[in-house]
Amino acid sequence: MRLNMAPNRHPTYGKYAFAALLAMICCLGYPSSTVHAKKKPAKYGTIKVQTTPAGLPIEVDGKPQGQTTSDWRAWERDPGVHTVVIVLPNGQRWTREIVLEAGRIKCVALNYRPGQPIAATSPCPFPVNLSAPSQVTDGEVITYTADTTYKGSSPLSYTWTVSPASAKVLGGVGTPTISVDSTGLAGQRIVATLLVDDGSGEPTCRQTTQASTFIPALAPRENPAREFDVCSQCSFDDQKARLDNLAVELQNDQSTTTYIFAYGGRTSRVGQADRLGARARDYLVSQRGINPARIIVHNGGFREEDSVELWIVPSGATPPQPRPTVQAGDVRRPRETSSRKRQRD
Repeated sequence: MRLNMAPNRHPTYGKYAFAALLAMICCLGYPSSTVHAKKKPAKYGTIKVQTTPAGLPIEVDGKPQGQTTSDWRAWERDPGVHTVVIVLPNGQRWTREIVLEAGRIKCVALNYRPGQPIAATSPCPFPVNLSAPSQVTDGEVITYTADTTYKGSSPLSYTWTVSPASAKVLGGVGTPTISVDSTGLAGQRIVATLLVDDGSGEPTCRQTTQASTFIPALAPRENPAREFDVCSQCSFDDQKARLDNLAVELQNDQSTTTYIFAYGGRTSRVGQADRLGARARDYLVSQRGINPARIIVHNGGFREEDSVELWIVPSGATPPQPRPTVQAGDVRRPRETSSRKRQRD
């Protein structure tokens, strides 16, 4: 007799081949005790069991009866149908119904031979395809979707990892599909990594895949630097009034900076442009409280007259460049008097 074993989910072994069971049931009558004795009608029948190997748990009519032996074990029972259950070494229960008659012996000899293991067909490895847009605009929501072909019966787990860390996962954690917010990630690439696992612990049942999406850098904003004011041959009091107005603009928009171009005149003293630029910066810092880091001063070269040019530059805008109108070779320095020379020395 051959019996199927329950399937085993281990990828190395699937289900055992049919176990070979040899069960012989014999019917014997009781011998007479003597030739001259009068036979008494029998009230019971006998069930005898022997197994190879010995030591298998046995039940008769639903009640445990210890273990089998390699010799015969006997149970007397009333006539009728009786059930014998033997637990095999592989855990399966061999069951047989025996019709017992009074005065009769029913013998069961069971020989268990396990079959050779048969390699199981594992559902692993299984393919996992991850789809996502290759490029989106900053601020769009990106959807990453996994398509998994798995023929096993175990539930799959989905573990997502997204980089950079500033990429915000909006939903779908633990499922085959997640959504990611790309806001603020212009000029970067978002990489989504997915681990799919069936929980069996087998390395081939843990599949990893990736998909990436690029967010192009934003175009420069339409907010260029603008010339705020220019003062030529101005008195310092006039310049201070213009610098006050500039300070108000800088305080209203803390993201802006100011560029100050100071020009020496065609006949100005040596170092005049540097003096004008330094004086304007010092006034903004000491009198108006502007952060020095927001003030950029350049010596712009020469113009016909001393000049100070004020610019407001928004964040990210292209900085302005000086615009001199007189070449350095055309500048005529005034002749210094003896008293001015002594004061300079």
